[in-house]
Amino acid sequence: MNDYQIININSYKEELEIVAEWFSSKWNINKNIYLESFKDALNENNLIPCWYIVLNNGKIIGGIEVIDNDYHERIDLTPNVCALYVEDEFRNKGIASKLLNFVIEEMKSKGIKKLYLITDHTNFYEKYGWKYLFDVKCNDGNISRIYSYDIF
Repeated sequence: MNDYQIININSYKEELEIVAEWFSSKWNINKNIYLESFKDALNENNLIPCWYIVLNNGKIIGGIEVIDNDYHERIDLTPNVCALYVEDEFRNKGIASKLLNFVIEEMKSKGIKKLYLITDHTNFYEKYGWKYLFDVKCNDGNISRIYSYDIF
């Protein structure tokens, strides 16, 4: 990732509107929802949410978030990695792997011992040490796969 930089949005405060628009365009969620979450992330008293982006020559090419719950019925399984996205032209270059490892190290530094995520992908997260647990019902009624990662 020589030309790429992973940064916490807390050090990108002047551009939060751009970051919110980028995530909104990827996940089809109103940008104001992201902006509200960013406010929580900027509060230094909160461990989560945490937002990270990948920059390439000043352009956002990837991102990831850690939140309490990724809109599934198992609210006891927390925190959740979500919103992992890498622009098409930058895929298969190890950026998603670097983002996942970065987040794991960040959460480890905060004393978090386990992470969860939901996804419809199979054979992706397993490559990075995530373990499939079971299927879970999401708030929208769909079923997704839930994975865990033991940090410690």
